[in-house]
Amino acid sequence: MAAFQLVSALVLSLFLQIQRSVLMVDGAIGVNWGTLSSHRLQPSIVVDLMKENKISKVKLFDADPTVLRALAGSGIQVMVGIPNDMLGILGSSPATSDLWVTQNVSRYMVKGGVDIRYIAVGNEPFLTSYQGQYQSLVLPAMLNLQQSLTKANLGGYVKLVVPCNADAYQSATLPSQGTFRPELTQIMTQLVSFLNSNGSPFVVNIYPFLSLYQSSDFPQDYAFFGGSSHPVVDGPSVYYNAFDGNFDTLVAALTKIGFGQMPIAIGEVGWPTDGAASANLSAARAFNQGLISNVLNNKGTPLRPGVPPVDVYLFSLLDEEQKSVLPGNFERHWGIFSFDGQAKYPLVIGLGNGRLKNAKNVQYLPSRWCVANPSRDLDAVANHMKLACSVADCTTLFYGGSCNAIGDKGNISYAFNSYYQLQKQEARSCDFDGLGMVTFLDPSIGDCRFLVGISDSSCSCIGCGIFAGLWIMTLWVLMYLRVLGSL
Repeated sequence: MAAFQLVSALVLSLFLQIQRSVLMVDGAIGVNWGTLSSHRLQPSIVVDLMKENKISKVKLFDADPTVLRALAGSGIQVMVGIPNDMLGILGSSPATSDLWVTQNVSRYMVKGGVDIRYIAVGNEPFLTSYQGQYQSLVLPAMLNLQQSLTKANLGGYVKLVVPCNADAYQSATLPSQGTFRPELTQIMTQLVSFLNSNGSPFVVNIYPFLSLYQSSDFPQDYAFFGGSSHPVVDGPSVYYNAFDGNFDTLVAALTKIGFGQMPIAIGEVGWPTDGAASANLSAARAFNQGLISNVLNNKGTPLRPGVPPVDVYLFSLLDEEQKSVLPGNFERHWGIFSFDGQAKYPLVIGLGNGRLKNAKNVQYLPSRWCVANPSRDLDAVANHMKLACSVADCTTLFYGGSCNAIGDKGNISYAFNSYYQLQKQEARSCDFDGLGMVTFLDPSIGDCRFLVGISDSSCSCIGCGIFAGLWIMTLWVLMYLRVLGSL
């Protein structure tokens, strides 16, 4: 048995070395693939969409088995994610860590399997809004996970990272003054030391859009890559865009804790297309194309000239209309593709690539819509609209949205239709006490698109999603009890 295990380990190691040498793609642009949507494309269609557009890297927010199975044999480099609420148990129980690696990493890394390169340990766990809830849990989880990867003969191939929000560091005015937040200095020093010793990059999420959205005084041209009439002069360094300034603030912070040469990857960066005055198709195209050109031309930044980030993951691949709108209505509109895999605007995402290609073989529901009944008095419609928009996505109807100017009846019809499509065009879902009616004429108005849902038998409705979530939670409880019983 020992000899068999040794041979298996050698074969796996050889396979991984060959796979890495064949699939390593430098300077490529990756994407974030989130699944908080009630209109979910089949994972196989999404994988084909990425392959068709030569997207060679993808970052996930969990380790969904259906998604990972679809990625098998694709050649796409994958980052799987661990939610923040799992950090505690992974850090306190080596057995649970072993089990997680076995179930979510090792089982997929076989010949013809999934090329998992990174594990994201938490997602922005140091956010100020979490008030330190996860700060002490990150390192213990990483230590256990590293041991688990080593046991699985994956310790030198799969790298652990921690995607951090840019609020983990700060500067009074200039990038060169960058430091980590005082309460994070010790933790960050330990974390970066761990990352450095294991050959992992520092992963940061940078959003110039949010700087513009949150401050009326922020110079609009400074958010983009076309040069600015308000450059930031920092000694010999001059910054013409917010991305470079933010990036070098992190470089300065890393330098101050002794890791100035630490490789940096961009875990999330992008621009939304709807839901705010500054969120539109032209702005999103300008920002993303400028970013891609900046990265692929190896321009670097003033503190790291000629040294671009080691990886860049656009946020995001697809719109997610079930995301929280607490930060703003734009949260549901970050995709370079709409929910159904249709390109929103022309974008060249890699050297030698053409413009974005649309998803193929998308199965839509029948071409019919739910609209306000023109023969009925709509004075009593308020509660119906409130119900519809509490479940379906109506964010485009608000200020800055693409459907903001379609009038009262248009608003009612949009809300009714969004709910109707969410319910898979179930006949009663267009009743609204007789105020709604089904039409076969597309009610879209100008840039305001009235959607038709996707036909998908695999848990795409909200009820199915909740059931799946409860089932996964139950499995974790059972595994946890099993682990406790073996200690």
